Amino acid sequence: MASADTLCKKLLNVKHTVVESNDFYNDADGITHLRIKAHPNAWHKDDCPYCGKRCPGYDTAAANPKVWRALDWGGILVEIECSTHRVCCPDHGVVTAAVPWAYPGSSFTREFDLTVAWLAEYLPRSAVSNYMRIDWQTVGSCVTRSLHDLEPERSRRLDGLVRIGIDETSYRKGHKYITVIVNHDTNTVVWVADGHGKSVLEQFYKALTDEQRASIKVVTGDGARWITDCVNEFTPNCERCVDPFHVVEWAMEALDKVRKERWRAAYEKAKQLAAENPQKRGRPKTDDKAASRVKEAREQASALKQSAYSLGKAPEHLTENQKIRLDIIQASDPKLYRAYCLKESLRLLLKSTDVNQAEADLKHWLWRASHSRISVFHDLYEKIRRHKDHILSTIRLGLSNARIEATNNKIKLIIRKAYGFRNIQNMMDMVYLVCSKIQVPLPNRKPRPAKAA
Repeated sequence: MASADTLCKKLLNVKHTVVESNDFYNDADGITHLRIKAHPNAWHKDDCPYCGKRCPGYDTAAANPKVWRALDWGGILVEIECSTHRVCCPDHGVVTAAVPWAYPGSSFTREFDLTVAWLAEYLPRSAVSNYMRIDWQTVGSCVTRSLHDLEPERSRRLDGLVRIGIDETSYRKGHKYITVIVNHDTNTVVWVADGHGKSVLEQFYKALTDEQRASIKVVTGDGARWITDCVNEFTPNCERCVDPFHVVEWAMEALDKVRKERWRAAYEKAKQLAAENPQKRGRPKTDDKAASRVKEAREQASALKQSAYSLGKAPEHLTENQKIRLDIIQASDPKLYRAYCLKESLRLLLKSTDVNQAEADLKHWLWRASHSRISVFHDLYEKIRRHKDHILSTIRLGLSNARIEATNNKIKLIIRKAYGFRNIQNMMDMVYLVCSKIQVPLPNRKPRPAKAA
């Protein structure tokens, strides 16, 4: 039969610990606590909490013992009480001696921190704080400590990078962004930083060794100039790819500008016709040509206003009504239909797998855009001409930013579950934890299989 002290050690899952006593008490709210008084054994009472070395003592135990929260036992709130002292480590200076059950600087046991981190990976932060009976902001601290224990050398993520994706995503209103870098080969986040732009991305490249920079062969991203400038400066021998989704998005924005311009023109025409031919009292006659022209102009303006989905969707996905609306545009507005054809031809050539054919098609598209007599598509021609080599590299290598866009969706979900983050470091630690292959161990559980790439 196990003694009470052995039972406490087994339930706490601690080693190198001596249990002195245990007792129950009720707090002011009527909640039952189990207070376990313990201390490290003689061989580990003077260990450094960071390197684990045995160090000479610096002072004696403090007058007020420290208390750590442990995981609840069947609803009973469990605490560990221990008198702490300081040691003098030759590497880390004067620090509080380590205890076998907790991370340095933590007021919770190691298994408590890991359990909070596991729950935070799947549940909203408010639910975790309510279930674990801790403050909302304490959840982030538990995640940070657990992550640093599970991955003490995060710089190893930067080893062996070959194909990476770079993007920025917003985490708060008011142009608050983080820069995210993903390893295409492992589908994991390798680097996150607050802010975006060339100065932020330079921090990533400067953190790499010469060998790590030389291993990078492909960089994907949107058409941001600051990404291209950093790639040319730090890794000039790698290939730069522009994500096809963003290229089509540029064409969609240009097409929508043309649509709005044509709608405004049609609306003004209908307005002018209505002013020139005011409607008379009573029902209009069936042979009233002026009224028919006004009605037709208004219908045309309304059709252009409601044609955004018809023009934006791929032809194979159009509904019957959208096809009819597109046919009306083709018959009544050649300029808008010409812009639509330019968008569609660009979208289709980006799906090509033959880089030689794609290069010929892109050259022809650039000629058509430059001679389209549509100002916004002439601006798009200039933009795509600058990124021509990057687009052809994307087609040849078959890469896109789809992985990093999926990672951005995960980050959005992390932020939404937490109802936002006040501490940017806690948010980045959650990104490192969730968007990786790190497995958070739960007490007395069989390890789960590794996450798939």
